[in-house]
Amino acid sequence: MDKKKRQLAQRISETIELLRQLYPDARCSLNYTNPFELLVATIMSAQSTDIRVNKVTAELFKRYRCIEEYAAATAEDIAAIIRTVGCYRVKAANIVKAARIISTEMGGEVPQTLEQLVTLPGVGRKTANVVLSNAFNVAGFPVDTHVKRLARRLGWTSSTDPVKIEQQLCALIEAKQWGHTSHLLIYHGRACCTARGPRCDLCQIKHLCDQNI
Repeated sequence: MDKKKRQLAQRISETIELLRQLYPDARCSLNYTNPFELLVATIMSAQSTDIRVNKVTAELFKRYRCIEEYAAATAEDIAAIIRTVGCYRVKAANIVKAARIISTEMGGEVPQTLEQLVTLPGVGRKTANVVLSNAFNVAGFPVDTHVKRLARRLGWTSSTDPVKIEQQLCALIEAKQWGHTSHLLIYHGRACCTARGPRCDLCQIKHLCDQNI
């Protein structure tokens, strides 16, 4: 690692430590009790808020208790419950298809590798990394819109490609911190460095932000 990257890695480390102090309870905002429920919730979270998803899954998870029940359902059954979530028909179809694939081809267990997870309908790298890091405690760095926005504003990356951002951040941050760092950035993105505009006057990490160095 060259000098410039070492300095950036040090700045990132200091920022993460401050964010830990600011958001000691940072965690996955989606409600779930098992890996498949988290997979379902994360599939639904695209283009929807976690608050909305949690309202919908409160009913969905009461109705369907295991992967086999999802596999036996129709997309219409699921869609009727999750209709208030964006793109609900597509998501319902993907949930049923994923359940059937897991039941018939993966031994009835949610896979614990990114390579297998991304083969499931509706599952990209972000969703796979959410499941890995939260359900299985496997190193994964979910890059959502908050993470993408803050990583660029903080000067951690100049890329706009989520895959490249993930690769760059993983090279600068210890693997054991990947998942939690994503949560910390999401919390700060919601509380202070919002999509509408950064609230720099209130930001407690602004001295470590690329815009102020």
